[in-house]
Amino acid sequence: MNSSWNIKLLNKAVERELNALETDMRAKFAQICDLLVKFGPEQVGLPHIKHLNGDLWEIRLKCKNGAARAIYVAASARTITIVHLFVKKPRKPLDGP
Repeated sequence: MNSSWNIKLLNKAVERELNALETDMRAKFAQICDLLVKFGPEQVGLPHIKHLNGDLWEIRLKCKNGAARAIYVAASARTITIVHLFVKKPRKPLDGP
């Protein structure tokens, strides 16, 4: 029985979003995808993935130069579809009194 999962990008726009990430972010994305393929989303949790709402989940990418997110659905049999990738903007510090 094949227990591995497949990961696909929704469309060319998502492919462009992935290619626009810095090298270390793409490497982190590949590392987490390898975990998802091997173990499935049920076995990979925080800090790598987090449930958002309904069928939506996020892959959490954090590197020394910042953070990014990849939103995905695992709605079909053993297939994870990445629907959007984006770099998180840094939080602005709160102004003190």
